[in-house]
Amino acid sequence: MYDVIVIGGGAAGFYAAIQMALANVNLNIAIFERGKTVLGKVKVSGGGRCNVTHAEFDPTELSNNYPRGKKELIGPFHKHCTGDVMQFFEDRGVPLKIEEDGRIFPVSNSSQTLIDCFLNEIERLGIHLLRNSSVKEIRPSEVINEGWSVTTMNKHYHCKKLLVATGSNPKMWDQMARLGHKIVKPVPSLFTFNINDERIKDISGISVNASIEVPSKKHYNSKIIIKLRSETNDTPILQADGPVLITHWGLSGPAVLKLSAWGANILHDYHYNFRINVNWTPEYSTGSMAQLIRHVKEVEGKKTVLKTRAVGLPRRLWGKLVKAANIEPNIKWADINNTQISALAEQLTNCSFKVEGKSTFKEEFVTAGGVELKEINFKTFESKLLPNLYFAGEIINVDAITGGFNFQNAWTGAYVAAQAIVSNLE
Repeated sequence: MYDVIVIGGGAAGFYAAIQMALANVNLNIAIFERGKTVLGKVKVSGGGRCNVTHAEFDPTELSNNYPRGKKELIGPFHKHCTGDVMQFFEDRGVPLKIEEDGRIFPVSNSSQTLIDCFLNEIERLGIHLLRNSSVKEIRPSEVINEGWSVTTMNKHYHCKKLLVATGSNPKMWDQMARLGHKIVKPVPSLFTFNINDERIKDISGISVNASIEVPSKKHYNSKIIIKLRSETNDTPILQADGPVLITHWGLSGPAVLKLSAWGANILHDYHYNFRINVNWTPEYSTGSMAQLIRHVKEVEGKKTVLKTRAVGLPRRLWGKLVKAANIEPNIKWADINNTQISALAEQLTNCSFKVEGKSTFKEEFVTAGGVELKEINFKTFESKLLPNLYFAGEIINVDAITGGFNFQNAWTGAYVAAQAIVSNLE
């Protein structure tokens, strides 16, 4: 008989179990993990460095990074935010650092530092860790009044409180559905765009600060009905700014990932076949770019267009866009005509690509979907339908853009749930 069973040996599960034990060292707490290894996402996050959280310390501003869960997380972030998470790890001998883009990593640059911290803490606090304990069934306990019965492959356990922190686990979502919870259909949230286009072929590794839009076109699929922000075709459905990385398979980088997160459901409805417009020079419109090109034509007339860039784009990308505008390599600025000026301005500021499919962003697979948010009390992260059942992490319909925000949701939800559980057990 346990006071609390935590299902899921990931970031949220470990953090919650530790927070409960810190609040009441006498609690009998167990973490059930279906596999041999624990903290898998912590291990691979940030290329093995673990992007712990993000240096946004204002709860309201922090919530703006969550396409799903923005409103619900403001209150919890006031209880446990970025600074609290940093303090937790630094108090346990894991110093952290803030990088230029705001992402926070351990000074060691190794996720193993965090994993060791968690494993040491659960051992110090006497928290039981049951590996290879895949949960087959969860049901209200018939033995313990208002408690829970948890069945693994061949064992039955009972607990007073149950915290589910299994991430995007379809089998656990099925169990929650059988218990009466609505599950919002999961779709990929962080992904990159597959594009086969000569303009970005053989120049992978180039990163440019750009603006990306998904234009408001209804002809992608006539069966799809999406409420648009505006009926005019000039208004994009989605828009994001930031670094865009050219890869072997298409486009990636923070701007693309931001677009994929905010447009997760829309792009899923498009079956990941859609068009994007990239402005490689977001400080210019197509019109102002054409004016700039005409000015360069006058000033740099004797030089070739290919070798004398009008804007500060990487040379290889500039060459590709010049070629796409039907400007030959040996043509001088003085010799380009109005058609070529318009074409080059268009390539620089409104470069249209056809996206045909997606790729997972590194190993950090994130989904939009999960337990319906309206069925959760965000003051405690307890189920509104089933007493003594709590949630934390990605099992609920919360997800974020890349940059450490998904982990912050895990830490915050785990902390708030832990405090509520301990309070109700006293």
